[in-house]
Amino acid sequence: MLWKVSLVAYALSAGFLFWFIKGKDRWAQIWSSRIVFVGFLAQTGVILWGAWSGQRLPITSLSGALHFLSWCIISAYLVATWRYRVASVGLVALPLSAVMWALGGPPRLPVAVSPSLESHWLTIHGLLSFAAEASLATAFGAGVLYLVQERRIRSRCSVETLGRLPSLEILDEVNYRCMSVGFLLLTAGIITGAIWASEVWGSYWSWQAKETWGLITWLVYAGLLHQRLNAGWRGKRAAAMAIVGFVFVILTFAGAGLMGSGPHRFDRFQG
Repeated sequence: MLWKVSLVAYALSAGFLFWFIKGKDRWAQIWSSRIVFVGFLAQTGVILWGAWSGQRLPITSLSGALHFLSWCIISAYLVATWRYRVASVGLVALPLSAVMWALGGPPRLPVAVSPSLESHWLTIHGLLSFAAEASLATAFGAGVLYLVQERRIRSRCSVETLGRLPSLEILDEVNYRCMSVGFLLLTAGIITGAIWASEVWGSYWSWQAKETWGLITWLVYAGLLHQRLNAGWRGKRAAAMAIVGFVFVILTFAGAGLMGSGPHRFDRFQG
């Protein structure tokens, strides 16, 4: 029931938000904000149920990981909306979160994991890594909207054509801040993951697919931030960077988690 409530709420909220940004009545934004909170509360209920049932962070199955990432993306969206007044990022964050929530399917009882993986480092590593991915997803959303707004301004579109998108300066700032926070969290996630690996497998690094792709993603964002700070890559180029970087996040999450080798594969978590 709560799973369906979240799914419907995010679809409705995105619809109202799109209606508002097209320059329609302001009440559409108010309803979008109210409905997204309903969905978030329902989603939080599902996440808490999964954590309570499994007595751990519910990320050790593909379904649980998709649900938790979806919840983290909405959390990051709500923080960005509160901090920067950029509810329009929801045009990307809400559909993205809804798709992940739907792909995760209805919640089910957690499956037992291998006893060797029972560690508090799994919780710390998971929280940091998923928070990083959510922050980078928000940077991705700001980047997409930057390109839309830049094209809209260049084409001299009317107010009715997404006329309530934030200014290019605000979207660029949100992109930079979210990418910076995401990079720091990703760094902390990799470090705590290495500590967890050492505790479980006796080695800090074993070049499993997930580890390798995580390192590649970290290097991509390190390069992007370096170019922004030292070579002046801002605006349109920075927006494109955020989109490219998030492709690597998805490849690491889905590709390495489903098709990679080693115990980071979702089906290998279960014992």
